[in-house]
Parts: sequence; C-alpha cells; structure tokens
Amino acid sequence: MTETTDLQRVMGIFAHPDDPEFFCGATFAKWASEGRSITFVIATNGDKGSSDCAITSEELAVIRETEERAAAAQLGVEEVVFLRHADGELQPTLALRRQLTRLIRLKQPDIVVTNDPTARWYGTHYLNHPDHRAIGDVALDAVFPSARDHLMFPELFRDEGLAPHKVREVYLCGAQEPNLKIDVTDFWETKIAALHEHKSQINDMEAMARRQRENVDPEFVANGRRYTESFRTFQLR
Repeated sequence: MTETTDLQRVMGIFAHPDDPEFFCGATFAKWASEGRSITFVIATNGDKGSSDCAITSEELAVIRETEERAAAAQLGVEEVVFLRHADGELQPTLALRRQLTRLIRLKQPDIVVTNDPTARWYGTHYLNHPDHRAIGDVALDAVFPSARDHLMFPELFRDEGLAPHKVREVYLCGAQEPNLKIDVTDFWETKIAALHEHKSQINDMEAMARRQRENVDPEFVANGRRYTESFRTFQLR
C-alpha cells in the first residue's frame, strides 16, 4: 500500500484522550501540515486513568478533556468531539454505533483512523485496553455498513437530513498486520510536544521523550534516523 495524498477530510475515532497522540500523533501532524481537515472523536472521558488516589473521576475527566484539546492543537487538529462515555466501560453497542454514524454523516470524512479491534495484546508485556478494541470494533461497523446505508438508523436521514456517506479509506493504528508505513520523521518532535500536554498521564516527561526519540525505525538505520507510524489500511469500494 502507498499513502493516498488527495483525500482531505480525516476523522480519528479513539477511546481515550491521549490515544490519538500515542498511537499516531505524528501522522496527524503531517496531514494537518498538508492542509487536511482533521476531527478527533474521543469516546470516553478518561475518568479512570490516574494513580492519584486523591482525585475524583469528575475532576480527572475535566483535566483530561483540557489536555486533549491542547494536544490536538499542537498537532494542528481543527476540532475535538467528546462523547463522554465512562472510561473502562466502553462496549460496541448499537447506541454508540449510531453516535459514530451520525458524526461520520455530519463530517463526511474521506479517511477514518481508529484502533485495530483484533489486537488483544502486544508482545508479552502489554494487554490491549478493552476500550481500544471496543472503539475499533464499533467504528468499523459505523463506517460500513451504517454510514453508507440510508435505512440504517433511518431517523438520521429522515429527521436530521444526514445523507448516507461512504468513507473511502480506513487506517487501523496499533495494527497486528500493518500494510502501510508512513515516514513522519519531520513531525516526530511535534508528536512529543503534543504528548507533553498529557500531564495527568505521563509522570516523567523526560523519560517519555527519550523513549519516543529512541523509537527509530530499524529499517532505515543505514539512511539516518527515521521515524515511522504503521497502519493496516483499507480502500473501500
């Protein structure tokens, strides 16, 4: 696969604040620099992700939304939509699929980026978060067939005038079997700057930045330090 460069409207659908930045923030920064219009949809309020026993879920949700808006701005993302479901409890329900279908018809993205729902674990040290799997699952179902077919959630067309929309490409991040690698070397520091906004999630910013800078793609070692982000992509017909 090669990257398509003529598709201008992008929607990133993720479970948590900070997911877009960690999974593929440099790619979003690259696309924004090319003039593409990018919307993030964040399904949960991130209200469980803290080791601070003194903070409440309500306080954390406000902090994380603020952090995500600042991080998205660093990348050049135009809009962030928060659905505010409970963190850690996301399920691939029809109600959530309807929400995503509505947003896809409203924003009409050419490209949808989301998580690979088949990724149950990575290596032997990380179990994939259930919210990541759930959002990938329901986002794919919203793309096809729900956003395409006017008789799926017919009230969206009948009552809101939201016509069916066909997404042209899907990018799965954190993919088990990627088929596209994007060189994002010029935007790696932008990704790190965006991650710096997630202060509630990253205890040691210097260590985070060091790990990110060490994440050089070994395929390009002979040609200098190159950074890439990988995806499983689909061109829909």
